[in-house]
Amino acid sequence: MAAFACAALARDQVKVAGSSTVLPYANIVAEQFGKTFGNLKTPIIESGGSGAGIKQFCAGVGEDKIDVANSSRKIKDTEIADCAKNGVTDIVEVKFGYDGIVFAVDAGAGEWKLEPKDIYLALAAEVPKDGALVANAAKTWKDVNPSLPEWPIVAFIPGEKHGTREVFEEKIMHAGCKATGGDKLQLAKAEGKDEADKKKNADKACNKVRKDGAAVDIDGDYTETLARIESNKQGVGVFGLSFYENNKDKLKVATISGVEPSLETVASGKYPVSRPLFFYVKKAHLGVIPGLKEYVDFFTSDKVLSADGPLVEYGLVPLPDAERQEVQELVKAGKTLATAAK
Repeated sequence: MAAFACAALARDQVKVAGSSTVLPYANIVAEQFGKTFGNLKTPIIESGGSGAGIKQFCAGVGEDKIDVANSSRKIKDTEIADCAKNGVTDIVEVKFGYDGIVFAVDAGAGEWKLEPKDIYLALAAEVPKDGALVANAAKTWKDVNPSLPEWPIVAFIPGEKHGTREVFEEKIMHAGCKATGGDKLQLAKAEGKDEADKKKNADKACNKVRKDGAAVDIDGDYTETLARIESNKQGVGVFGLSFYENNKDKLKVATISGVEPSLETVASGKYPVSRPLFFYVKKAHLGVIPGLKEYVDFFTSDKVLSADGPLVEYGLVPLPDAERQEVQELVKAGKTLATAAK
């Protein structure tokens, strides 16, 4: 660590990477941090997706490694194990707010009312038919639900390195699979060394999307998804709520299970497709990389995270007061994932 402390003097700027959903929030914090702390450099914030950011984060400790990973989903046990293999053993988890995942179409379209089963029946590789699983042959949205328009099924969904994809799979694809009985059919044909393994493989099969052009993976950020919809007015895109809130002139949002996504419906839990947002801090870099401790303290301050802060103005669903105070105490105490669990 002493060698790292000396080497770290070569870098005097905080480095952050990860979630494209968290990116705009981190950019706002970094910009305000730069204005507030004139003696410290503005942190460098990069995107690339939650999985990619955590992979970078877990690559090791040192001035050539990033300090913070932004993530729109919780870090996995397998990723914590990878971190540990590379000497990243003390990780501070910071939950800073909530976001909703929305399904949106071009602003000029009519009303869209979706259920998870509609999206599953439109995008899944295999769907139930007459008590069996068959390759998905649906051509239009009307094919899966007569109340939907006769548009060709083309959905722009987050690529697999994005945290948004995992929430999409869990809360939409898997929910739709269950609602149609597809989960039981997948389990009946699943292979595995035991029942738990079979269940895991069946869940994966439920989440598998078709590869015939109906489901299009977007590896970039939401601006790429928006560009696809602007060039295909009958496309459906998956976005974070905050991105939609800031592009209402270009997009029209669908209701899910009769609930319109909003700050209120996500905060209350009524909207079914919501998730917490996180960033992860390398404790070994605190007090070594100039500005890192100040950045974390600033990000979790009332000034930034309260209901009248700049992130809520952009579209973040804020933590309840008690939860925000709990996060602040965790950060102040420097609790890591291991110690926080005790």
